[in-house]
Amino acid sequence: MRLALVALLLCPCAFGAADPAIDEAFQDLYNFRFAASHEVLDRYIAAHPSEPLPYSVRAAAYLFYELDRLGILESEFLIDDKRIARKSKALEPDPKVRAAFMKALDDTQVRANAALAANPNDKEALLAMCIQEGVTMDYMAFIEKHQFRSLTPAERSNSYAQRLLKLDPHYYDAYLTAGLSEYLVGSLPFFIRWFVKFDNVSGDKQKGVADLQRVANDGHYLAAFAKILLGIIDLREKNYAEAQKRIAELAAAYPDNPLFRVELAKLNKRTVKN
Repeated sequence: MRLALVALLLCPCAFGAADPAIDEAFQDLYNFRFAASHEVLDRYIAAHPSEPLPYSVRAAAYLFYELDRLGILESEFLIDDKRIARKSKALEPDPKVRAAFMKALDDTQVRANAALAANPNDKEALLAMCIQEGVTMDYMAFIEKHQFRSLTPAERSNSYAQRLLKLDPHYYDAYLTAGLSEYLVGSLPFFIRWFVKFDNVSGDKQKGVADLQRVANDGHYLAAFAKILLGIIDLREKNYAEAQKRIAELAAAYPDNPLFRVELAKLNKRTVKN
């Protein structure tokens, strides 16, 4: 089952007035400064305890810490469907991180549900639930190895993204989830597609790539994630020159992220050989 791309599935949205603290938390996440990201979120949550978004970003930080610790974000893993599906004792989750991750998911849901009960069109609450479902899917697919079951939160994450886009088509970052859903469904075996129903998704891989490129160009919180996803797609499609260019941009923008430097070195070596 081709679920290699879901590791980075988060639903962001373009914001007219993004909060600097949330920006900072995402920047730390991109740089793999996970402890710093949590410190920023701790301060923000202390001042805004009822807002759902920072709790969903916290869940994302825990998820990416585990994905990085287990080597799941390395290109050799993400382009190999057999490695994604294979269970291994070497890839056991950290129970303390898992407990903190699950608590962040619960904290997000409680606050988002309260906000949506008061206002079903609350964009921040919809965004928070989109992220919450996305990281739930990633944890199930990559760490717990429940690839088929992970499609359920994937569908829910896409539904929140589609609701956001109906409210405002210029929430460009929401196209990340919509575009990735297109590519994911288009990559699934035909017989599985009969059981998968994503809102407003036909499985058009080219449309999915175009939506991701839109986020890379115009997105806010998730522009870098879109570039990462496009780089993974390039690797899977053996477009190594394009992947090299995207990872080089990310390595320059986020110099504290060791993964970008390592992956760029691999691509540079491959390009020299070719």
